[in-house]
Amino acid sequence: MIASLASAIGAPIVFGKHLPKGVPLIGLETANEAFPGKSNALRVLNDRPINIETPAHLLNDALTPNNYFFVRNNGIPPIQVDVDNWVLEISGESAKTIKRYSIQDLKTKFENVSFNVTLECGGNGRKEFNPPAKGNQWTTGAVGCAKWTGVRLKDVLQEVGIKSDAVYIGYYGGDTHVSGSPDKEAISRGVPIAKALENESLIAWSMNDKDLPVLNGFPLRLVFGGYPASCSGKWLRKIVVRNKVHDGQKMKGSSYRVPCTPVAPGTKVADEDMCIIENMPVKSLLTYPKTGATIPLARSLPIAGHAWTSALEIQTVEYSIDFGMTWKVCELTSSDNRYAWQHFNAQVHFPEPGYYEVWARATDSQGNTQPMLLPGWNPKGYLNNACHRIAIKVVA
Repeated sequence: MIASLASAIGAPIVFGKHLPKGVPLIGLETANEAFPGKSNALRVLNDRPINIETPAHLLNDALTPNNYFFVRNNGIPPIQVDVDNWVLEISGESAKTIKRYSIQDLKTKFENVSFNVTLECGGNGRKEFNPPAKGNQWTTGAVGCAKWTGVRLKDVLQEVGIKSDAVYIGYYGGDTHVSGSPDKEAISRGVPIAKALENESLIAWSMNDKDLPVLNGFPLRLVFGGYPASCSGKWLRKIVVRNKVHDGQKMKGSSYRVPCTPVAPGTKVADEDMCIIENMPVKSLLTYPKTGATIPLARSLPIAGHAWTSALEIQTVEYSIDFGMTWKVCELTSSDNRYAWQHFNAQVHFPEPGYYEVWARATDSQGNTQPMLLPGWNPKGYLNNACHRIAIKVVA
């Protein structure tokens, strides 16, 4: 077995004879044939539509590799994509003109820019809600940060022309409804015009210097940092400039909305009492070590992770080993640009053998701090930014 693994790696496995029986080597995650471009190490929550999350320990990279980036789809991706003939239309009642662009037009007519931007599903962490919330039961893995390359959405909108009454943009993609009906949209969301005009808001064709993965929007998508990832429309076909809040699929009812005022767990909330989610809350994730690690008491434990926010930046990240009674500050890097996650690390020392939990919490530049436990309950299980924690066993 060791010999065959060494052959697959292309290098000898030093000390391979000591590998405990049943323990797989890391770094050998194979491609997932059922879900092109994605690793088999990811956790599949649903296959129609496809929803796949990334275990926390696989998010340790400064930028999330394409094969580890989560998938949140509402419909069925286009089966065949003709890149050369793919057209993006910009129109709408608050657009001064109607224009159509090929991908080559976008690449040559406008400045090409790259930003590292974190995208997170609004339902990330839904599994912790009680009573349970409907929808895919995401744990912590519906998040990732990648280098996105494309053009600024505002540059394209400015060439088209924006009327003074513009308040929102909406998108339409090339995906189809799970029913297969051509008369139903899978999803068509949008953002306020001010968000669309931010420097970091992109029409992107590249992710980590490669074509977008098929399941993440190839060949063209929107990227909006700091908002729910559902706003960052994939397989982008059309953008409409609206004189009202966009009314596409998943913009009404309880979709991507939370109660405008706090409610008791289990409360039924009328649609008119729900407000659209805009800025995402401050959050952090421990990506090293993998939960369940065992270390000797004589050693310190290196921890690492990422923190992100819709505010300007993360100010501090702290960790606790005594269930939040005391906190110690981690080292924290600055971000490459707004909406990129920031990396933190620390050396943790334990006072005696036993079971511990390492908790992490972040505070952003607006003074927002993660709650230790689940924040306010809501019917769809959105915006869970409770402290992430991992289990550690310390032995003598």
